[in-house]
Amino acid sequence: MFPTYQLRDKKILVGITGGVAAYKTMELIRYLTTNGAEVRVMMTKGAEQFITRLTVETLSKNPVETEMFPKEGYSGTHHIHRADWADAAIIAPATYNFIGKIWGGVADDLLTTTVAALHCPVVIAPAMNVNMWNNAVLQRNVQDLAKMGCLICPPEEGFLAEGYTGMGRLASLDRQIQYLYRAIHSAPDSLKHKKVLVTAGRTEEPLDPVRFLTNHSSGKMGYALAWEAFARGAEVTLIHGPGELSLPAGMKTVATRTAEEMFHAVREHLPQTDIYLSAAAVADYKPEKASVQKIKKQEGKAELALERTPDILDFAGKNKAGGQLLVGFAVETEQGEQNALKKLKNKNLDMVVLNNPLEKGSAFRSDTNHVILFHKNGEKKGLSLLPKLDVASEIFNFLLEHRDSA
Repeated sequence: MFPTYQLRDKKILVGITGGVAAYKTMELIRYLTTNGAEVRVMMTKGAEQFITRLTVETLSKNPVETEMFPKEGYSGTHHIHRADWADAAIIAPATYNFIGKIWGGVADDLLTTTVAALHCPVVIAPAMNVNMWNNAVLQRNVQDLAKMGCLICPPEEGFLAEGYTGMGRLASLDRQIQYLYRAIHSAPDSLKHKKVLVTAGRTEEPLDPVRFLTNHSSGKMGYALAWEAFARGAEVTLIHGPGELSLPAGMKTVATRTAEEMFHAVREHLPQTDIYLSAAAVADYKPEKASVQKIKKQEGKAELALERTPDILDFAGKNKAGGQLLVGFAVETEQGEQNALKKLKNKNLDMVVLNNPLEKGSAFRSDTNHVILFHKNGEKKGLSLLPKLDVASEIFNFLLEHRDSA
């Protein structure tokens, strides 16, 4: 999950319909309010069978709206005012019934009537039984709504409430936020029709069947870059090493373990790429020979012979085609600027991002980063300590601002 300053003061309408997964939306509301968004929640009659207004109101810090014509308080054109108020809306969970109503233009309660009047981006996160999800009518409705401009956050495969296992489980909170981030983005089409390749995370170089050489990278910076490219409308491929992060939706993901595997994956995808961001912490060395059996403890010192791994970024720089943009990362603990500029030149990069993992807030696995951006045209920009998703946004802003520079 990525914290982000970009949700501050955003007005988010959350719609909850009558599905078992409604309780999961409480996590979404908590995330939004924690990150500074103003949240208003509308619930259908069905939703009230699964969760209480009190719970929702406690988390959202606002009254829940359910009635088209409430007995007390203002009603009239309330659905129009709420639709005008919202910067973005997310319906989670969205049931089979709700999706059918929206597709058919039915507005027979407060939520459907408000959605009909929305003129902001709308995220729909379906959740239902696998057989309902696979229903041809539902699939037609979802595809048509996507063509109409709705952002469909697809469900996931897993255990379902009725005892079934299959597609239909409400998308994880990470994926809901990923689509909502796209909905609120200020430049959602800035990478439209562009193909973006991102490498993320660490590599693991086997020493024997139970040990390997690696580093502390979690992959958070690379995943944030993939999120950002997706939010800007790019066709994204994420090549990642081992890790614990949830894979993002809406993009191609390629799992690798070793530097050699990541090298071959990049070599395969690079020719079709417009922008390559090399954020992975790739091992520079690997054991000269991995033992097929566990290496047993012995008396005295042990020696380990190492050999170089493929230099993925060097390969990309030497094979850069006309118009391609390459972004590298320089993780330095001393002489940072000098080493970053050397990397920028020697690897034939368009841009390099410098950070020091010893700085407070910039360590591996941290949610924040403190970086300095360097462009090949000589431009330099230092950023304050920011959440990694906001760092990713600044990286793309800087890159696109100077993309036509020599």
